[in-house]
Amino acid sequence: MLTGAEELSDLPPFSFAAIFTEWGVDPYLFVLNVWVAGLYLWGVYVLRSRGDSWPVGRTISFVVLGMGSFYVATSSGLAAYDTTLLSVHMVQHMVLSMAVPLFLALGAPVTLALRTLPSRPRRWLLAVLHSRVVKVLSFPPLAFTLFVVSPWALYFTGWYDASLASTYVHEMMHIHLVLVGSLFFWPLVGVDPVPGRVSYPFRMILIFLTLPFHAFLGTTIMDQEELIGGEWYTSLPMDWLPDPAADQHLAGGILWGSGDIVGLIFFGVLFVQWVRSSMKEAKREDRRLDRLEAQERSRAGG
Repeated sequence: MLTGAEELSDLPPFSFAAIFTEWGVDPYLFVLNVWVAGLYLWGVYVLRSRGDSWPVGRTISFVVLGMGSFYVATSSGLAAYDTTLLSVHMVQHMVLSMAVPLFLALGAPVTLALRTLPSRPRRWLLAVLHSRVVKVLSFPPLAFTLFVVSPWALYFTGWYDASLASTYVHEMMHIHLVLVGSLFFWPLVGVDPVPGRVSYPFRMILIFLTLPFHAFLGTTIMDQEELIGGEWYTSLPMDWLPDPAADQHLAGGILWGSGDIVGLIFFGVLFVQWVRSSMKEAKREDRRLDRLEAQERSRAGG
């Protein structure tokens, strides 16, 4: 949880091990994490209690990898040092904006909800999915624009400074990163019946376009002379802190490198989905041709 600059003075020097030793609990985000994961597990329980199956991989993806990554990003040493080192914040940023949305989307929670909710809540959910607002927000070019513009607005306006000074703004920033990432990636790699789904070639193009975006933003942060959150970072009392300019340079490099790596992972996931979809379509076409051939033989025999 966000604390004042004086309270941060108790933090030991940052190291890789500190990510696993400096744990804390943000009460609001922790409750959100428990509720979302719990509702998903309850849906799986309801589905299986009536004899229906649900892929274990989807449950692992959503609960363990998705919500687990959210918990680690907001409660581990990443959260403890995210207001102390911009480079640590940048790792947290990438986890929340790309890794968490990927795993949540692969968990297919909308499909699970449609299969387990009572009739009235199911109609409400369908009404939301087919609403004009959702269709507009999930329109791929708009979702891509929001995903690209959001980090620029975060780091080059007063938004980031406000997140350092306010616990509420800081928490909302975390949620915002997940929501914007989900808005963009869910229709591209998710298996849920959500608006905004386009053909696989166009999905591949959109994923590919994220690679130069992260590179450009990363190099801009690396080369910028003005410090991001400079007043905050230069006022911190710890004597072990690196030079803020050097840490900002490292943060830009992390954004650049991790953006390309995670983008390529998305690219690979999408390619596998495309191949599987093509194989399923080929099987359906084979079955259709087999039925036509059987009908022709039946008519010829008659």
